[in-house]
Amino acid sequence: MKASKITPGTDISPTPSLALSRSRLLAVAGLAALALVWGYNWVVMKIALTYSQPFTFAAVRASGGALFLFILILAMRRPLRPKALGLTALVGLLQTTGFVGLIMWALVSGGAGKTSVLVYTMPFWLLLMAWAVLGEKLRGWQWFSVGLALVGLVFILSPWKMHGSTSSTFLAVAAGIAWAGSAVVAKVLNKRHKVDLLSLTAWQMLLGSIPLIIIAVLTYKTAPVWSGSFIAALLFNIVPGTGLALLVWFYILRTLPAGTAGIGTLATPVVGVVSAWIQLGERPGPGEAVGMILIVAALAFLALREMRAARRLHRARGLK
Repeated sequence: MKASKITPGTDISPTPSLALSRSRLLAVAGLAALALVWGYNWVVMKIALTYSQPFTFAAVRASGGALFLFILILAMRRPLRPKALGLTALVGLLQTTGFVGLIMWALVSGGAGKTSVLVYTMPFWLLLMAWAVLGEKLRGWQWFSVGLALVGLVFILSPWKMHGSTSSTFLAVAAGIAWAGSAVVAKVLNKRHKVDLLSLTAWQMLLGSIPLIIIAVLTYKTAPVWSGSFIAALLFNIVPGTGLALLVWFYILRTLPAGTAGIGTLATPVVGVVSAWIQLGERPGPGEAVGMILIVAALAFLALREMRAARRLHRARGLK
């Protein structure tokens, strides 16, 4: 059997369709990784707040994450200069100042598991914003996943027997809205400008940490207790929980439609509820258990459809 001869100068790089299918599979894998890291981080943050004021921890987490990413940029010799500074600052204001600050505030009086679920109403706000701003329309099978996940969230929230801190509930939902807004702005930014993801993540985090630092100074009462547990929680939040996780998140937003990316994050509160149950003793009731099963089913259906779409791209390439 003769090996095929490759003419010098022949382009043997992956075709656009193959590259797209690989990107989609990587994005789905990224969503799974984020679910584990961000899901468990709700327990980590709740523990950290026993040693620190919420905005002090938020400011140190965000500024530390930005510093880590800028060191990474210099080490990898990636572009340092920011592009579209106005849009980047808006992403930072929503993603870092709004999202990170509000979830820390909500966790002061709210349980880790329940707060994580409330924050992850984000995909539904994102679907509305993506439809209104980006013109993204969901296909039928995606609506099925949304509906199933929504029913699951209703079971977890159990609005017919709502209890706990009302302020924590509103703060958690507001955090989800801020996160959804940042995702839409990031989509607009990627459409208008060719930006380096690492640079975008670092700059938005740096710009978004500035208001958090100001709020932390204005609300400062006591210094953090620098115990081993607090330092471990802080390092977890700075490196995998914030710096690397946001880099993966912005890659997912660049690769997948905003609505699909949002739905894919719904595994995170499930991990959060289970982790809070195991480590903090926040045991979910029967309704929450049913809700988690429905959300996992919705995510499994969504992931299977995404993988089938990627395989179709492979087959289409093979027929060319």
